[in-house]
Amino acid sequence: MAKKAMVEREKKRAKLVAQYAAKRAALKEIAADQSKPMEERFKARLKLAKLPRNSSATRLHNRCQLTGRPHAYYRKLGVSRIMLRELGSVGQIPGLVKSSW
Repeated sequence: MAKKAMVEREKKRAKLVAQYAAKRAALKEIAADQSKPMEERFKARLKLAKLPRNSSATRLHNRCQLTGRPHAYYRKLGVSRIMLRELGSVGQIPGLVKSSW
């Protein structure tokens, strides 16, 4: 089980990313537009830098929804390999059969 603080921090980051997504996209569009004057593009970059760091989508990290484990995460199911095996053994994931030999 992951530390509760790490899971909460990740939730906080996800909230910030959603909150600032439109603003970041608009500023990035202005900064990348070559037809605009250089001063305007530079100001857009400065405004982008003043936004909270955790509002960037690249700072998000996938975690297991059940345990909070950050490694061995299956995106399609949203769980870690350990929980995938446990849920598969119990039969809670349709179409998944745990093999053992």
